[in-house]
Amino acid sequence: MSSQNDWNKGIIDEFRANAGKVGGPFAGATLLLLHTVGAKSGKPHVNPVAYVRDGDRLVIIASKGGAPTNPDWYHNLVAHPLVTVEVGTALLKVRAAVAAEPERARLYAKMAAKMPSFADYERKTSRVIPVIILSPAN
Repeated sequence: MSSQNDWNKGIIDEFRANAGKVGGPFAGATLLLLHTVGAKSGKPHVNPVAYVRDGDRLVIIASKGGAPTNPDWYHNLVAHPLVTVEVGTALLKVRAAVAAEPERARLYAKMAAKMPSFADYERKTSRVIPVIILSPAN
């Protein structure tokens, strides 16, 4: 298992043990657990991801810390947009959609206002960081 997988597993375990709350660098942050299906592998994956609310929608950012490429979970969402998220102790079915401009910029700014590190991520990369809207799936 890679060190990133170990890191994520620790956050996931803490999230589930504390009804969605975690400490360390994410203390006070709003995190969800994103359940995706691999775009190529078809295997299930779970990733802790920061989010903000926008009405009844949840908004996540494919920042990958400002890396030059999108995170794997982004490609999984594009391939398989009907996913499940854990928010606190709730398990929700949602549909993912990549936000288009100008909504992408508005939602990115909303996240950066809540978690300033996202502004740093945007400055670190030349790519346009995707914003994903998770809407309730009926």
